[in-house]
Parts: sequence; structure tokens; C-alpha cells
Amino acid sequence: MNLEELRRNYASRALDLPDLQSSPFMQFDQWMREAIAAQLLEPNAMTLATVDAAGQPWARTVLLKGFDERGFVFYTNYESAKAGAIAANPRVALHFSWLPLERQIAVTGTAEKISAIESLRYFLSRPRDSQIGAWASRQSEVITTRSVLEQKFAEMKAKFAQGEIPLPTNWGGYRVTPATFEFWQGRPSRLHDRFRYSRVVTGAWEIARLMP
Repeated sequence: MNLEELRRNYASRALDLPDLQSSPFMQFDQWMREAIAAQLLEPNAMTLATVDAAGQPWARTVLLKGFDERGFVFYTNYESAKAGAIAANPRVALHFSWLPLERQIAVTGTAEKISAIESLRYFLSRPRDSQIGAWASRQSEVITTRSVLEQKFAEMKAKFAQGEIPLPTNWGGYRVTPATFEFWQGRPSRLHDRFRYSRVVTGAWEIARLMP
């Protein structure tokens, strides 16, 4: 296998300053709609990068479940490894990779927990088995076999056989408030188009073109 021979020349689209919305949230909304329209697999999947208390970076894929001018929302177990890293250092990075469209979006910002009311609203919209899964999994904890997890799921399914399933106290959402956005459009000869939005003191956004 020779990975050096894997090569693709990006040439389907271009991106220039007049193409960009004044707000990075509006630009993100536009590109997200185009990713959904293109029927990409999990267009709301994003890499979440954190740095733990020891300074070790970690990255994993989570699902974006909401965004507006306040930021980007995802949900997880508040006792997970990622939650521990966010507690130690709330500065995080998000990355969306939409390679069929030859696009990427990178976001840096700060994560904080959303309200329990917001978390409950989303939790109640989840399929019942997903709600039970939130109770069954002690996320990031070491187990000996999968049967341990399956047994715990069965226990929780029996416990909540009737009625509404309550929101676990250790489960909920985070909102990432962005400080920067970068929109990347692949171009021929690796001369890609890159634009960075940075929030300035007035609360407005400054746009700069970056070298590829």
C-alpha cells in the first residue's frame, strides 16, 4: 500500500470574499443546508477536540444537535472523559469534514453546560432506547466484556418499563461559544480557499483570507 499515490485534485467549487455571509453563523447555516441537501452521511457529525488537565489533547466525533448565534450544542455524559477535559479546560475546537463537497469548517471556542431544561427538552425527543442507553452507560469507564453493558441496559429497560424516563442527572448538553471560524474550500493544485472569521471587541466579525 502506497499512500503517497492517493491524490485528488479539488476543482468542483471556489470560495471568494463576495461569496461569504457577514455572519459566520449564517455562512455555517448555508453550508450545512447544502451538506444536508447533498445527502452526506451524518452531515452534523463533528470532531470535538479537548485538552485534559495533564495537557493531553483528545479528539472524538460527536453529533451537533443545535446551533444559533449563541453557539453549537452537543450532548454527552457529564462524567465522561470529554466532560472531565472540558471541566479542566473549557477551550475546545470543532471540525466538520464534508469531503464530498471538498469542504471543511473549523471552529474554536469555549464550552459550557446548557440548562437542565434545555437538556430535558432534547432528551425527551430521543428514541426510548437511546434514553435508556444514557442511563445504562457509564461513559468512558473500563469494562471487561460487552455483556456488562448489555446487562446494564436490560436492567434499566426493566426499571423504566412503564412511564416517562427521567433525565439522568449526569447527562446533558454543552454549548460551544465560538471565537473563530474557518471555512475551507478545496481548489486545484492544493491552492485552497480559506477564510477565517474572528470575533472583535465590538462583537462584530472580522474576515481574513488565509494562505492554503
